[in-house]
Amino acid sequence: MKTLTTISAALALAGVANAADVQVTADITTSTVWTANNKYELVGQIYVRNGATLTIEAGTVIASNDGGSLAITRGSQIFANGTATDPVIMTSTEDVATWTGGNPKSGQWREGANEWGNLTIMGDAYIAEDAVGANTATPNANNVANMEGLVLQPGQNAQDVQYGGGDDDYDAGTLSYVSLRYGGRVVGLNNELNGLSLGGLGRGTDIHHIEIMNNVDDGIECWGGTVNFKHISIWNVGDDSFDIDQGWRGQAQFGLIVQGFSLDASQGSGVGDNAIEHDGAEDSDYQPVTTGQIYNFTVIGQPVDGDGLTAWRDNARMQYRNCIFMDCGEKVVRFDGDDGDGASGYGHNGTLDWLSTWSTADTVTSTVNAPANPAAFYQAQEGGNLAEISDSVFFRNFNSDAYTEAINVGAVTNGSVGAQANNNVIADLSASPIASIVRHSPQTKGGKIMVRVVKLDPRATNDALVSAGSAPADGFYTPANYRGAFDSTTNWAEGWTAADAYGFFDVTSAQVAQRTSPNNVADSMNLTPAPVLGASVAFTFDPAGNCGVSAGQLYFLYYGLPGAATPLPFFSGCSAFPFGDLLIGLVGSSNLASGAYTGIPGSVPVTLPLAGELCGATLSAQNIYVSLTTFGTTAGNAVDFTFGI
Repeated sequence: MKTLTTISAALALAGVANAADVQVTADITTSTVWTANNKYELVGQIYVRNGATLTIEAGTVIASNDGGSLAITRGSQIFANGTATDPVIMTSTEDVATWTGGNPKSGQWREGANEWGNLTIMGDAYIAEDAVGANTATPNANNVANMEGLVLQPGQNAQDVQYGGGDDDYDAGTLSYVSLRYGGRVVGLNNELNGLSLGGLGRGTDIHHIEIMNNVDDGIECWGGTVNFKHISIWNVGDDSFDIDQGWRGQAQFGLIVQGFSLDASQGSGVGDNAIEHDGAEDSDYQPVTTGQIYNFTVIGQPVDGDGLTAWRDNARMQYRNCIFMDCGEKVVRFDGDDGDGASGYGHNGTLDWLSTWSTADTVTSTVNAPANPAAFYQAQEGGNLAEISDSVFFRNFNSDAYTEAINVGAVTNGSVGAQANNNVIADLSASPIASIVRHSPQTKGGKIMVRVVKLDPRATNDALVSAGSAPADGFYTPANYRGAFDSTTNWAEGWTAADAYGFFDVTSAQVAQRTSPNNVADSMNLTPAPVLGASVAFTFDPAGNCGVSAGQLYFLYYGLPGAATPLPFFSGCSAFPFGDLLIGLVGSSNLASGAYTGIPGSVPVTLPLAGELCGATLSAQNIYVSLTTFGTTAGNAVDFTFGI
């Protein structure tokens, strides 16, 4: 029986300070609704079982201690229905203690994890697992696995801790706008809870807008099944950020991964390991084998002592498209071969070897332990090769081996700046693919040097602004003609995540929307957001470290009216003009004498102002452009700047 204390109260949903405390002390065996006017605490490991459904309203907070954890068993469902303004938050009481007045949109980041358990969901889709004695190497609806981190209690049904089956369309419910923070209870040696553990979930399960912040183990780990992911954000976890295993055959789009640490502990139990890790099957010749597709991920590593950005094991096949891979501390493509638990790796028992996986079309399926209907099992990939990284940006990956394996498998041509194979590009240091990133000073954690991210604007700039291709309109994907998880204007992680509440997102910076203006101003870049008609605006040009500009470079501002054949220049000197005044920011004036200057496309017949001088005018233009010139010679496009209102 469910033993929730029922409390009736008319409470505003302003925060947990006004919420009634409800302890959940026993399994949920009948369908139950948790409401936002209560704050729930999980006492021990709680199971939703016997086909029950747990519904969690938007704005509900579940704050637990120690062993408090929630598991959804096969045949049961969860509907955590958060929204962009009122997420469902599962966290620790220590985290809630940092919230101002109980406001869930406040709080302070702390070094911490292992403060409660996690959310585990188990389903009935196909998996590939060899630890259970009766399992077969060929896909079988009777193949099951025991969920990592769950311990069978006396009198409990073994099926309560198992996942796997024969329904790839299995529906375990919905997770939308859910933030999981400071979790990952340590059950025993090498047995730690992930932030979100998913076993054998089918494509009928809906998972989108999920955040993991500060977990002791992996952020999200998915074993088998076909569940898809959309809009996931993973920060500062103690092992792999996104870990897939045992024959996952799904799709994912729009993911932000920020590597860091949760605890001062060893790598894998407090300090982040691989950003994305994919294991194929256990053993590696079992089927189904991991065969998935990922679009529009922004993967930010640890640049000093971080591990790989993508780790490949046990015949895993994965297609990456329209992604950003940056600040890697080791290898962008890490060939691990096997997972170290006795599996045999690529090429075992007649399966494809490592290099062949990167050159074999996705339509080719293994004949080793194959199902009778392979097309039904492998639906996630479309076109290209079984293993692939294409149409993506690589940036600031300085390790001497960063591109060694990527070159070996043909993902990139070389490790030099510029265009690469497969429509990939290695970006110049002056052309960051994201708007801004600020790191903490170096800290030693778990024997590793960490420089955690403290401020981030992940929106697209430069080579991330436009991709060669985009995800198909197939009912799951959203076609997005840019690289990385964010376009140039919107941060979808704002408003509902811990990252936002803790102040990690830089909301003051803006970014270049395009390199060339619609009016074809040479070497110009459109500023966004566009100034509001008639509003006063201020521009900031920062030459120190981020802009890649030097003394003697001039910025000309132009306005372009709809339908105008050519843009009209603003001039300097704070003279009155019908459409406002021009700021010409001279980055250092020592290399250029005051006086007349002839530039492109016209002349500036007035004394040049010093750097940063603004005339204080009210701009009336709807479209503002920047053109960079250097003493009459047009300079390169790769210039960064910030624009603030």
